[in-house]
Amino acid sequence: MNKKDFENFFPSEKEIPEKFKVKEINQNAYLIDGELRIWKGETQKVYSPVCVQKNGKSERVFLGTYPMLGEKEALEALDSAVKAYDRGMGEWAKMKIEDRIEHFKNFIVRMREKREEIVKLLMWEIGKTLPDSEKEFDRTVEYIESTIQSLKTLDRDSSRFIFEGGIFAQVRRAPLGVVLCMGPFNYPLNETFTTLIPALMMGNTIVFKPAKFGVLLLSPLLEAFQKSFPKGVVNTIYGEGKTIVTPIMASGKVDVFAFIGSAGVSNVIEKQHPKPNRLKSVLGLGAKNPAIILADADLELSVKECVLGSLSYNGQRCTALKIIFVHKSIADVFVEKFSKAVSSLKGGMPWEEGVKITPLPETDKTKYMNDYINDAVKNGAKVVNENGGEIIDTFFYPAAVYPVNEKMRLYREEQFGPVVPIVTFDSIEEPINYMITSDVGQQASVFGNNSEEIALLVDTLVNQVCRVNINSQCQRGPDEFPFTGRKDSAEGTLSVSDALRVFSIRTLVAAKENEINKSLVGKIIKDRKSNFLSTDFIL
Repeated sequence: MNKKDFENFFPSEKEIPEKFKVKEINQNAYLIDGELRIWKGETQKVYSPVCVQKNGKSERVFLGTYPMLGEKEALEALDSAVKAYDRGMGEWAKMKIEDRIEHFKNFIVRMREKREEIVKLLMWEIGKTLPDSEKEFDRTVEYIESTIQSLKTLDRDSSRFIFEGGIFAQVRRAPLGVVLCMGPFNYPLNETFTTLIPALMMGNTIVFKPAKFGVLLLSPLLEAFQKSFPKGVVNTIYGEGKTIVTPIMASGKVDVFAFIGSAGVSNVIEKQHPKPNRLKSVLGLGAKNPAIILADADLELSVKECVLGSLSYNGQRCTALKIIFVHKSIADVFVEKFSKAVSSLKGGMPWEEGVKITPLPETDKTKYMNDYINDAVKNGAKVVNENGGEIIDTFFYPAAVYPVNEKMRLYREEQFGPVVPIVTFDSIEEPINYMITSDVGQQASVFGNNSEEIALLVDTLVNQVCRVNINSQCQRGPDEFPFTGRKDSAEGTLSVSDALRVFSIRTLVAAKENEINKSLVGKIIKDRKSNFLSTDFIL
């Protein structure tokens, strides 16, 4: 971008294409016990990160409101989920796998009907580009379909009996109970559903609280949840965490806490549960994923992948590259090429063609990013790309900061935004020691062409992080791959198949191998008297 692109950066209302405009959503419904209840109390106003020009000033667009429920409503939602699970005796928990799958097929049909509405709200509510918003929706539907197929495979593998040591048994997976599900704002549909969907599929019941940003875009799906699942299986709550999450956790009735966000918030919530040995946590937390650019790396490839890895969706991804280590011998050339590539990124409104950088949804996020830059500059670094750190209301143009050292906040803190710290190194031990001493350990990217050096790094880094990417950016997908982290980065593993396992427990029915038991179990199976004991094969 050049200076002219920053003039009149935000559009007037009449400059917004008609097909991308959204109507105000004053959501007053919430789902409890199969009912869409109407809220008449306090509401939260929702403003878009996108601004419009009015009378020479830019103003954030008002999108609508959502309910600010109280403790009473939160506990009603919890009691609904508890009642639906009924200590494992509820309809959903005991339902045959193939019958549960039919509920999800119905949900997918209803969800697809809301695609256009949800895609628009992704753009307006969290500032995600049109292609990325469409991709998030489509990928979420594909995730549900893939999870159905994975569940079929899991059930097929469990449809046989094991004979060992004079005992025969059938081992299957059973639900864990009531799940409190809290998703992130950056992928409010996809990453929320990567916990909510497998938890539901395994027979658990859900209390679901959306993230602070990206709430309205889930409102079109309330009716789909209501019509697709038995009452009480899915319940939604809205409001301040202290008001509605604290009493739910303090009740001790939550069996699984599924959360994607910061470690600090998850620690506070977990400690509120009075029975820590009973609570199972599935967590996706912070990361400071490094890129390590070796001396023989392909610079064109490295720059391309590092720009994508560090600045896709404005760097607001846990899988983003949060710090770049470059060998000192090629640092100047890399920084020059990287800076030019960053400066060529188009900033603008989410619906505009070719836009890569968009306004930031979080309040005061531009100031937060600017504070990082000021701290780095004070300690000897510079913003090396043209227009880096330029601020226009909610818009922050990406800043490549170089050379970064351990005195700066950017060295260790996860910036979660469009500021990219670049560090030089002489010895490979420097980035390795950085990873060893880090509090987080999700992923790393390694760029180079020397097989011996890459092999050494791989063997070292696999014991520090859970995914090493060779000559490519850090990323979550494909969804069939395991997604987790070491240290403070995660608890539990998410992927299409792993998530089904993490939200369930292996349970078996066993009997001594004699004629009486063989006849008894055989009759149960033949007459289809049990949903658990079965040799049916789901096609």
